[in-house]
Amino acid sequence: MTINDRLIAPNATRSEAALCYSAAVAGAVTAGLLARHAGGSALVVVVVALVGFDLFGGAVVNATTSAKRWFHRPGRDARHHLVFVAIHLQPFLLALVVPGFGWWTAAAIYGFVIAAALVVTATPRHLRTPVAFAATVFGVVLTTAVLAVPVFLLWFGPVLLIKLLLAHLLPDSAAAGRLPSAPAPVV
Repeated sequence: MTINDRLIAPNATRSEAALCYSAAVAGAVTAGLLARHAGGSALVVVVVALVGFDLFGGAVVNATTSAKRWFHRPGRDARHHLVFVAIHLQPFLLALVVPGFGWWTAAAIYGFVIAAALVVTATPRHLRTPVAFAATVFGVVLTTAVLAVPVFLLWFGPVLLIKLLLAHLLPDSAAAGRLPSAPAPVV
């Protein structure tokens, strides 16, 4: 397996790789500069930049056709997707390193993402997309207007939600090689 196979997906195109790495680097630079401008220590800047690399890049990676084919290939089920969501422990890493990003905030963000992922994966296929979008928009409100998050990290919750709920959990019907089935219309 190549580095692209591991970081993006097997058979990722050159265009996909360029887009994914560009988003990851731009995300790392943006997040790091925001942390530095806010007066973060070197450790805070480095950790926030690494989280930015993963989340900005991962949101784009998970939206590629190659990643959709890989993550939603035959044999992959809700359990696989939920494990992928659950290993994203970045809220707790931020709580450990960033002053003002508390453990309760980390637990609330992580808990919301896990609960939303459970709901999305349990939803009938024809309703998954609107349910994932509903969870994401309410999660954006939670992470930007309800929880105590340092201003320079207000991007974190929305980008995490986009990466996991919209980009990762939702299969692309074209990438999967089929159109989503919809229930018969009610007359």
